[in-house]
Amino acid sequence: MSRWASEFFGTFTLVLCGGGAIVVGSMYPGMIPHTSVALVFGITVMVMIYSIGDLSGAHINPAVTIGFWLARRMPGRAVLPYLISQFAGATAASYMISRLLPGTLELVTTTPAVSPKLAFCLEALASFILMFVIIHVSQGAREKGIMAGIAIGGTVMLEALVLGPLTGASMNPARSLGPALMSGTLEHLWIYLLAPIIGAALAILSCLLLRNDCCALRSIQEEHS
Repeated sequence: MSRWASEFFGTFTLVLCGGGAIVVGSMYPGMIPHTSVALVFGITVMVMIYSIGDLSGAHINPAVTIGFWLARRMPGRAVLPYLISQFAGATAASYMISRLLPGTLELVTTTPAVSPKLAFCLEALASFILMFVIIHVSQGAREKGIMAGIAIGGTVMLEALVLGPLTGASMNPARSLGPALMSGTLEHLWIYLLAPIIGAALAILSCLLLRNDCCALRSIQEEHS
């Protein structure tokens, strides 16, 4: 139960702080520029890794959870509770934003400023890079350690800086689903649900190709030995 509560709280905090930064930046132009919004998302991820990493692994992202499962780093029975907790946390945060700052939730919703095809490719690529970093700095299915938070949070920040104006730089199905459901903006939601999962899966495949000590590779070898 503590793992699920941690994932709920971590995803809630990510959407609330990151989404809040977007809204405040829009309400007070110049006070919170795009660079600061990207920094908020990156720092929030870093803080959550250091605070709940030893409880749940601080996935706070369904694509990351699925990636760890594909890498054989977590059992299949744990995946659905993680996903439910993450989606619930993102939805609760979106609801809170809509109540505290009425009429602003559409600003938090991720929508592409480029073509859907390009947005899909960019989100998949960004998710690939993020999962690539995560799988190489994590221990088992846990994002923990002195440098893990800095590496992962820094990756989120850098990708948000580059892709934020183009796609919203979600890289996270829960971060996109919560605001989309609460605002009713569902037209391009499929991009943000599918692309991060595909990107994360490709990152695990790269781990199989690059590392002899990859968890998934070791499990496959053990099954066939």
